[in-house]
Amino acid sequence: MTRVIPYRGFEIHVTLTASSDDLYDASFQIIGGSNLGVLGKSGHRIPLRNGPFTERWAFLIAECAGQAAIDVLLGTVNED
Repeated sequence: MTRVIPYRGFEIHVTLTASSDDLYDASFQIIGGSNLGVLGKSGHRIPLRNGPFTERWAFLIAECAGQAAIDVLLGTVNED
């Protein structure tokens, strides 16, 4: 299963791979951005550790991990 999540000018591509009944291993890849191109080691997918996860939990964790990686590169948005 795959899902693409737009975030701050990037796309977080999340992929779930079934590991057993109703449990999935998750990985993500960040693509886009005007100056940064493709992130991650040579643009490869980044697997999530401590799995497998349920479907909803896997998508949530992968999305949060991708957003955190983008926030580290771009900095956080200051809301005064």
